[in-house]
Amino acid sequence: MTQKRVGLLVGRERTFPDALIARVAEISATVTAEYASIDLTSVDRPPTYDVLVDRISHDVACYQPILKLAALAGARVVNNPFWRIADDKAFGTALVSRLGVPVPKTVVLPSKSYGEDITPDSLRNLRFPLSWDDLARELGFPMYLKPHWGGGMRDVYKVRDMNELFRAYDASGRLTMIAQESIEWSAYVRCVVIGKTQVLPLRWDPSLPHHERYVGAERTMAPLAPALEATVVEHARTICRALGYDMNTVEFAIRDGVPYAIDFMNSAPDFEGRFLPPQVFTWIVDEMAALCVELAERAPRTTYRWDALLAGMP
Repeated sequence: MTQKRVGLLVGRERTFPDALIARVAEISATVTAEYASIDLTSVDRPPTYDVLVDRISHDVACYQPILKLAALAGARVVNNPFWRIADDKAFGTALVSRLGVPVPKTVVLPSKSYGEDITPDSLRNLRFPLSWDDLARELGFPMYLKPHWGGGMRDVYKVRDMNELFRAYDASGRLTMIAQESIEWSAYVRCVVIGKTQVLPLRWDPSLPHHERYVGAERTMAPLAPALEATVVEHARTICRALGYDMNTVEFAIRDGVPYAIDFMNSAPDFEGRFLPPQVFTWIVDEMAALCVELAERAPRTTYRWDALLAGMP
C-alpha cells in the first residue's frame, strides 16, 4: 500500500507541529506527517504531498504560489490557498452577515497615502472631503480601525473620538483600513473549528495577557446558556463553510444576548501549547490529526478542476 504524506509548513511554533506529527503516527499506519521540505519549485513539479498544513504562508509569501501549484496537482491544502489569499475583512463581514450571522457595522476607508506614481487624477473617483461625520454617526465611539488585510492585532486602533480617529487614520499610511463598530460585550467566546464541522466553544478574554485569556475568562465569565452556545457553534460552522476554512478560530462578542462575529479569518490560528489549557491542546491535536488522515486517505491524488479548487473540495 502506498504511504500517504502530510507536510507541515510552519514558522517558530513547535509544540503543535511536533504533537500533530506524533499523533498521526499513532492513529494511522498508512499516513505519515513531517515538516514539509520546499526547494526551488518548477511549475510542473510541485511538492509531492497528499496534504499540506499551512501555518506560515501569511508571513512567508513565497510559499503561497507553491501551495497553489500543489493544490492544482492534487494535494489538499489546509487552509485552501485560493480562498485564504483572496479573503479580506470587509468581504468576509458582508458575506457572513448575508448568511444570517450578526456582525458589527463596518465601513471601508480609502487609504491615507499612496505611492509616488499615484497623482490627484488617479483618485478622481474619491469624493473629498470624506464623510467622517457620517461615519461617526453610523458607528459611534468607541470604534476600531483595522487593516482590511492583516492579522495578529497589528495596526489595530481603538479610537474614542474624532481626534483619535484622525490620528489613527494618519498613522495607517498606505494600508487599506476598515472602521468597525465596537461591541461592548458581557461575554466573549472563541470557537476552535476543525474540518468546518468540529467546534470547541471556549470562554476567552481578549483584554487579558496572552497566556491568561482562557483561564482568566473561566474565572470571570459564566458558562453560556445552552441555547446561546448552540447558536454560537452553528454560526461558527456557517462561517467556516462559507469561507472554506478547515482550521480556524472564530470569535464572538456577546452583547445583550446576541453573539456578534468579531474575528473569524484566522488561517493559522494560535495552536501554541504554552498558551492553551492542556485539554484544549489535546482536542486540537486529535481533531487535526484525524482531519489530516481523512484527507490523505480519502482519494488518490488527482488534478483538481478549477471550480473544485475554489470551493475547497477534494
